[in-house]
Amino acid sequence: MAERGAHLTAAAADDRPSIFEVLAQDSLMGAVRPALRHAVKVLAESNPSRYGFLWRRFDEIHSVLDVLLQHHFLSRTSASFSENFYSLKRVAASGRERPAHLGLRGKHHWCSLILLALVPYLRAKLEQVLAKQRDEDDFSIRLPQTPLQRMYRAFLAAYPYVSVGWDSWVFCQQLLYVFGRAKTHSPFLWLAGVRLAHLTGHDITNMDLKPASPSRAIGSSVGERLRRLTSTVVGGVALSLSTSLSLGVFFLQFLEWWYSSENQSTIKTLTSLPTPPPPIHLQNQEPLTRHSKACPLCCKIRTNDTVLSTSGFVFCYRCIYVYIKANQRCPMTGYPTELQHLIKIYSPES
Repeated sequence: MAERGAHLTAAAADDRPSIFEVLAQDSLMGAVRPALRHAVKVLAESNPSRYGFLWRRFDEIHSVLDVLLQHHFLSRTSASFSENFYSLKRVAASGRERPAHLGLRGKHHWCSLILLALVPYLRAKLEQVLAKQRDEDDFSIRLPQTPLQRMYRAFLAAYPYVSVGWDSWVFCQQLLYVFGRAKTHSPFLWLAGVRLAHLTGHDITNMDLKPASPSRAIGSSVGERLRRLTSTVVGGVALSLSTSLSLGVFFLQFLEWWYSSENQSTIKTLTSLPTPPPPIHLQNQEPLTRHSKACPLCCKIRTNDTVLSTSGFVFCYRCIYVYIKANQRCPMTGYPTELQHLIKIYSPES
């Protein structure tokens, strides 16, 4: 049995990484995003007016930074950030192997960059749209059924099946990689036309000797100087991230466990939002707005009472639904809020 399973942990003759190495580098970036998201959420909750935009635009900001980071590593190490962390490199699946310190070039570089940064962003946005659509269905909200909206709903209905098909493809690809029937463990690598290999001693030596930026004449153009400055800044950020992760991998794994689905009940009890004090500015409004059954948004008697679980305030259902869908925060406290935080109130009178 040991002889039959030896190929699972040992590199093959063509210097292929083991399945454990490639899965470990995949999980590394998967652990970084939730940790950053939680840090931004804590900032937004502590000061919504100053840091709220970071939470509302987290996906876009993270994607821009991810593009810069991955572009830097692909250009200088022929690997993504997580692949370089595990001493791996990307080489062309067919053709002559390029030295790692020269970086990826041409279609291999751009295809890798798109599949590393752009595709995960688009998938995350699709899943957010799907979650909002489910919330609308749960609240029995039906928009006018135009042909475009019917196509939109059909796409959202088919997306879960497409996602299952993709996950099945990934699993089959990994299984074929384990038994040596495939050169890559991920369909993304196959689509980019590259495969993973270990860095050699020669590669590491060349990357250490490679200057941070190529030397130019003193009279170089402003655009060239700006490009070199940007490259230097991105390189410094990349080096800082790599060094920090070398010291904090255990901490990232702990965060991944702490915020896992199995541990959500503990998180809700320990990190629940504090009950906000009543707003002072409401005391100076008209008598109707101070009425116990007045909606803080429309200042009229509430209809279809709905409470916001993040703050405890009660609104008209239509008022708070439209506001949360547009702003993703509580109108009274500024706490980050989603549609699933709306709770209808059913009284005996109704």
